[in-house]
Amino acid sequence: MSKHLSLFEGYGVELEYMIVDKETLAVKPVADEILRAIAGEYVNDVELNGIAWSNELVLHVIELKTNGPAISLNPLPQLFHENVLHINKILEEYGAKLLPTGAHPFMDPYTETHLWPHEYNPVYESYNRIFDCRGHGWSNLQSLHLNFPFADEEEFGKLHAAIRLILPILPAITASTPLIGGQNSGLLDARLDYYRKNQSKIPSLSGNVIPEKVFTFKEYEEKIFRKIYNDIAPYDPDEIMRYEWLNSRGAIARFDRYTIEIRTIDIQECPEADITLVKLVATLLQNIIDERWSTAKKQMEWHEETLAKIFLRNIASAENTIIEEKEYPAMFGFKCNGSCTSKQLWNHIINEVMIDPAGLEPLQIILREGTLSSRILKALNNDFSRNSIVTIYDKLSRCLNNNEMFLP
Repeated sequence: MSKHLSLFEGYGVELEYMIVDKETLAVKPVADEILRAIAGEYVNDVELNGIAWSNELVLHVIELKTNGPAISLNPLPQLFHENVLHINKILEEYGAKLLPTGAHPFMDPYTETHLWPHEYNPVYESYNRIFDCRGHGWSNLQSLHLNFPFADEEEFGKLHAAIRLILPILPAITASTPLIGGQNSGLLDARLDYYRKNQSKIPSLSGNVIPEKVFTFKEYEEKIFRKIYNDIAPYDPDEIMRYEWLNSRGAIARFDRYTIEIRTIDIQECPEADITLVKLVATLLQNIIDERWSTAKKQMEWHEETLAKIFLRNIASAENTIIEEKEYPAMFGFKCNGSCTSKQLWNHIINEVMIDPAGLEPLQIILREGTLSSRILKALNNDFSRNSIVTIYDKLSRCLNNNEMFLP
């Protein structure tokens, strides 16, 4: 019997939030003070009632995560929300609060970036030395990381094939970052555009974001890790960064814990929305791995460059994306004459896989009103003044505090 969890026997969920001034919404670099308030000293993480709080690269971001794999997703919206309230209570002393969405709408990373200065700092300083972390692609990206376990190599191959297949359309339902630097970025998922470019100095680290066609441990080692480690070596003589987390694809294999971690999901406005999307992704992956609409062999045939083209269009247009490759919707059992939109494809998927009506409301809002990015833009109504942005994002902070969906 495997000592590792099998497919869908547990879920690792990580939610990242910005820390901002309560009134102005300017970033507030006090993540270390939050952790010190609980631990009594500066530490990297603390654990409270099954949820861990931990630091990130910069001091204005804090991460909440399941402390180990959660066996069920059902308790997580309430559990994460309780921890959000706990942190907001601590932040009152600093005139600060947590802010959702995948990117701060007007932060200037070149003047407001403060790296985590405590334990683990040498790794962050190495990243800073190589890539210069004073940029939106480093210090202004907040995401939902989702870990799925696999028990052995066969399960890894099936899971990796299924995840590769869904990555291109995830922005079409999870995009929450239309603004960067106080302006309309012109992209509904600007976070992912910065994410895919932030390590262009060493292209092998993120590749096409969509992982290569590798479905065995040996292939992954030879085609992905070996290239990454060879390319980082001239910049990392002390091998401080020679670890699996250096891989920055949109989904990365974590063989140290036998999981694949999805990194392309923007954080939403509240845990209820986040965990509903986690349930959708999990259920969709189960259906794909069960070969409901296509064989595993067919799934594995998709080249990363083809998937990346669909992905890039979804970064720009999210639910409004035109999918011209009719073979792609067919992988989800969706037959369309000619092209279809990502919204139409997701509507089909949700109708097919989300049988339990409990928790469907967030998905219905997204399908009816659009991604969070689209709802933010609708609420702003072409007014991108600082006052207008603060007003709308203050509403988003209240959605987080109340664990409720944002409606324009």
